[in-house]
Amino acid sequence: MKHPLTETATHGFWPARRLQLAIDPRADPYRVKRKLRGDHVCPRCGLLYREGRWQQGAAPANAPETACPACRRTEAGQAAGIVTITGPFAYDHRADVIATARHFADRVRAEHPLQRIMVIDELDDRLVITTTDVHLAQGIGRALQRAFRGRLHYGFAEDEYLLRVDWAA
Repeated sequence: MKHPLTETATHGFWPARRLQLAIDPRADPYRVKRKLRGDHVCPRCGLLYREGRWQQGAAPANAPETACPACRRTEAGQAAGIVTITGPFAYDHRADVIATARHFADRVRAEHPLQRIMVIDELDDRLVITTTDVHLAQGIGRALQRAFRGRLHYGFAEDEYLLRVDWAA
C-alpha cells in the first residue's frame, strides 16, 4: 500500500526537507573535491583529516599540513550562512540571543567540527552571525525560533553557496 502523501510529492520532495534539497553540498567551493591520501592536519585549528573526513583527534607527528575547508572559508571571509537578527526583543535581549546561538554552535561543533561561527557583529539595529556552513545557519535560526518565538525566514541564493536566515522578534 502506498503512503497517501507520496503520491502528491514529486521527486522525493517534502516541505520539511526543502532546504536540504535546495542546497547541494557538492556546490560548496571550499569543499575538498577528492579525498586526501593519508592523515593530514589543519595548521590553524588542529583538526585531523582521517579516513575521508575532518575530525577531532591527535595527529601523527609527521602528518602533512592542509588547511581545512572551514579555516579556508574563514580566512577568505566568505560565509556560507548569514543569520540576521532584528527586532526590539532581540535588541533588548542581545546577550541571551548570542548565548543561544553560541550554545547551539558549540553543540553542533562537537559532532561536525567544520560547522563554526565565523563572526558575530553587533550593529546598531541588528545582530549578524556569519557561519562556515549553511546547516549551522539554518540550525541557529531554528534554535532562536524555539527559544524566543518570533518570525523566521530562509533565503537561498541559487547562484552561490549561501543561505540567508532572517529572524525577528
